[in-house]
Amino acid sequence: MEHQQRSRRRLSPSSDTEDIVALLAPRLVHFAGAARTEHVTRAALEMGVPQSTLSRALVRLEQDLGVDLFARRGRTVSLTAAGRTFLASVERALAEIERAAEEVRADADPATGKVAFGFLHTMGSETVPGLLRAFRADHPRVRFSLVQDYGEAMIGRLRSGELDLCLTSPVPDAPDLVGHRLDEQKLRLVVPADHRLASRRRIRLAEAAEESFVTLEPGYGMRRIADDLCREAGFRPRIAFEGEEAETLRGLVAAGLGVALLPPPAVPRPGVAELTVTAPRAVREIGVAWLEGHPDTPPVAAFKTFLLSRRGHLLPD
Repeated sequence: MEHQQRSRRRLSPSSDTEDIVALLAPRLVHFAGAARTEHVTRAALEMGVPQSTLSRALVRLEQDLGVDLFARRGRTVSLTAAGRTFLASVERALAEIERAAEEVRADADPATGKVAFGFLHTMGSETVPGLLRAFRADHPRVRFSLVQDYGEAMIGRLRSGELDLCLTSPVPDAPDLVGHRLDEQKLRLVVPADHRLASRRRIRLAEAAEESFVTLEPGYGMRRIADDLCREAGFRPRIAFEGEEAETLRGLVAAGLGVALLPPPAVPRPGVAELTVTAPRAVREIGVAWLEGHPDTPPVAAFKTFLLSRRGHLLPD
């Protein structure tokens, strides 16, 4: 009966890769240990398993493969040619597993672990560097993997597990995500320095209804906010150019190619005037988001707590 069960478990040339891995993986350590010592008893002692367990595992491995891996002389074993070929790949696989285990343990270390953190392009020059500097005052050895992207792309990275958390706008509202509003940022109407409106300090957005706009591409949170504000002001913007980065849009405005609704720049840009929008209320919310139910490593939990503590004063003055 036992022989029949083993025969049914033998791999065939058409076996799926998942079947092969599930069947062989638990026995690879036993095989490598026996190959290293060339003695079943010593290998069993080193691995802390009964000798009978190790012997059965080696026999079953050979039966599953349909190949003799060892030549046996009592308790002494030596590798066959097939065994030597198999051992080279097994040792590489086990070394890679060990490396991966060490990496994930290191990433979870409270003092030296890693945080995968995403943020909007407009947060990269000033806001995020300031946040990281403040956080690392108390956590000097925590490492960061930083990703700059637009909002929808970062949400996708959260869901795929590439990011632990992100700063984004607007704050997401989805059942599989947790989002917390941290701050808001006033938006400005940016016009060329020689524009008819450039001498103004304040403007109602409706006064720009006839202008050509340069905007971020669809899918960007700032694009949705700008479209909504124009709609609230009573018009649909006429789009002249679409881009992927706010400072590129400022350059297009400076070149006289349109006007734009944008957050304030980290450094003033020559060639443009930036007007305060008095109506409608032109702001964008900035928030932190993460995947609902996703377990946090200690460094991620510490950074999340830090970000939440910055509510109301996340952005530079």
